[in-house]
Amino acid sequence: MGSRIACLFAGIQVKVLLLDIVPPGTTSGKPADRNRLVNDALQSAVKSNPSPLYTRESLANITTGNFEDNMKDIAGCDWIIEVVVERLDIKQKVYEQVEHFRKPGTLITSNTSGIPIHFLSQGRSDDFKKNFCGSHFFNPPRYLRLLEIIPTPDTDPAVTEFLLHYGDLYLGKTTVLCKDTPAFIANRIGVFSIMSIFHIMEKLGLGIDEVDALTGPVIGRPKSATFRTADVVGIDTLIKVAKGVADNCPQDEAKDMLAIPSWLDKIVANNWLGDKTKQGFFKKMPPNEKGEKEIYVLDLSTFEYGPRKKIRFASVDTAKPVEDLRQRIKMLNAGTDKAGEFYRLFHYALFSYISHRVPEISDELYRVDDALQAGFGWEIGAFETWDLLGVAAQVKEMEAAGYTVAGWVKEMLANGTGSFYTIRNGRRFYYDIRTKQYQPQPGGDSFLVLSNHADKLVWKNSACRLYDVGDGVAALEWATKMNSIGGEVLEGVQKSIAIAEEKFKGLVIANTGANFSAGANVGMIFMLAIEQEYDELDMAIRLFQQTMMRVRYSSIPVVTAPHGLTLGGGCEMNLHADKICASPETYIGLVELGVGLIPGGGGTKEFVLRAADEMHPDEPDTITLKNRFLTIATAKVATSAQEGFDLGILRKGHDEVVMNPGRRISEAKKSVIELYDQGYTIPQPRTDIKVLGRSALGMMYAGVNSMWRAKYATDHDALVARKLAFVMCGGDLSEPTLVSEQYLLDLEREAFLSLCGEKKTLERIQSVLKSGKPVRN
Repeated sequence: MGSRIACLFAGIQVKVLLLDIVPPGTTSGKPADRNRLVNDALQSAVKSNPSPLYTRESLANITTGNFEDNMKDIAGCDWIIEVVVERLDIKQKVYEQVEHFRKPGTLITSNTSGIPIHFLSQGRSDDFKKNFCGSHFFNPPRYLRLLEIIPTPDTDPAVTEFLLHYGDLYLGKTTVLCKDTPAFIANRIGVFSIMSIFHIMEKLGLGIDEVDALTGPVIGRPKSATFRTADVVGIDTLIKVAKGVADNCPQDEAKDMLAIPSWLDKIVANNWLGDKTKQGFFKKMPPNEKGEKEIYVLDLSTFEYGPRKKIRFASVDTAKPVEDLRQRIKMLNAGTDKAGEFYRLFHYALFSYISHRVPEISDELYRVDDALQAGFGWEIGAFETWDLLGVAAQVKEMEAAGYTVAGWVKEMLANGTGSFYTIRNGRRFYYDIRTKQYQPQPGGDSFLVLSNHADKLVWKNSACRLYDVGDGVAALEWATKMNSIGGEVLEGVQKSIAIAEEKFKGLVIANTGANFSAGANVGMIFMLAIEQEYDELDMAIRLFQQTMMRVRYSSIPVVTAPHGLTLGGGCEMNLHADKICASPETYIGLVELGVGLIPGGGGTKEFVLRAADEMHPDEPDTITLKNRFLTIATAKVATSAQEGFDLGILRKGHDEVVMNPGRRISEAKKSVIELYDQGYTIPQPRTDIKVLGRSALGMMYAGVNSMWRAKYATDHDALVARKLAFVMCGGDLSEPTLVSEQYLLDLEREAFLSLCGEKKTLERIQSVLKSGKPVRN
């Protein structure tokens, strides 16, 4: 864990000193031998997938050492984070060394998740105590956004405030202030949720596969659902937290739910602890006769592993096609089958538990939702879900089913307040149990949520919504499957720009789902191609190109705020924006080659334009073009927004990475206003793009042929790559020539259309539509 936290800080260009113990029995004085444990741990973290680093180069920000030789070097550090084994005596011994070498005023925090924070600073100096608190990162720290900050009674409030601010702004975390109670907030509620599911499944006679089918993405939870999550975390770790809460919280009204079922004890006795022991609730099996790898699931009645089953529930099948998660949860909770009964029991237990935890673990209820969303990947928080299903209605059902509700909830309802949250003027307010009134949720101006502006809807169609988000700025979002871009989205972009040109300073384009956009609607492309409707296909591609050029050449600034998957057409939209404000977890790239096409919405054109602008008199013109060609030809996708700069998709010194994804839309809005205030003028279409013609085309064809002969590329890969090379070189020109953007767009469209007539391209598209992966043909 320490190595991964080090990688997180290194990724934001902070210099890190990473220390560990000297390997027991080491007599050598060589640093390589004495630092073997820390170096091995760091390399293991770096090699893991997904990577803990935003870019490989940021690894240079980490220096390694050991406690004996390098503890003195902490005198030059501003923040010391302790991540040693969960034993109070060992931690206190480390703190004794730390206090000897640290300079006064240095921050010291512990990443402990199981030891009361106030125990850790006992016996330390006043300066140590006032600069000490808990800082609980969730693993893996790059990807799980929760950072719990747990002060002690001795912690200087300014230190607490600094850590909350720094974690939010620079580390991109959802920082949650916690009380020093067992398991803090996220694990206290999250582990109870899992344990309650174990008991409910016993009551209803459900199996592991059935529970995971009910507790995954269908209700806005991660794909790992319940049992896969337990395997990843470690079943022994889960039990340790549950027992810790039960032992240390004797007054917990639901402690019976934290009791370990006998079958779970048996799993631990068998040492089936999950991924760490290669088997837990699931087990990876050796490849079968066809060479296919299978994952078997544990049958809790026989304690034998068997093939996974396809699970079907009528209520789930009905609700699954509904894109709106809120509506889907309502449908699932109202189901009349066993799945519906499961959801009701699950929500009764959860709602009862969270009501009793306020104010025990937090004075503010919104912190509970923040912790669950950032730490466990819930799309909608627990109190928010309760609001969704109706607070009063759920209280009535819960009490009828034998579940208790905290008194403050009943008092809230009795006073005429019917929900935990409300929206006012685009900001979210939460019910505060101390004042018994709604209070604004902190950070409202910095965290712009588009759905909070539903009362300021300017325009909509079947997929898109255009909002007035204040200060003369409009914001567009759309909701389609994977946020793909089809005709209705293109209409939305065109219409939004037209409205913004007339009534606003500028436009933000952002989405609030899991992804910005997985690309163009390939289903539509496939249908038109298979029916040989080439005139309609040509019109569709023209419309896509025109829309991207409209993004570039409008009279108002257009700023995008991508996150998650930003592929193909989604990437092309960002390439044409005036500025990109990207979340660090933006996976962006032009991936059309994978389905046997080339970027046809201006992406190829834009890469040629940028390659031409990057050409230098003192180097061959073909270098920049070759690099751009390889990026598209190999369908490279940046694994972070920072890597997007290396691929030439984001522009250094122009586009920016907004570390906290919750802030990206607000920052994009600020960028629109800045561009407007600087006197934004319409850019002029380019007519001076240098293309190299035959001088580069021959080189590229030779490279493609080499890849084909070495069997790195199939016949069809080579065909598509040659089409791409032809477009990027400006065609079969006899000498380098200056051309216009429209010239390149026409070449791009012609190549795209011709590939749509290729059988192997259609096979690849069909494979993507069926399985989500292109066939290699």
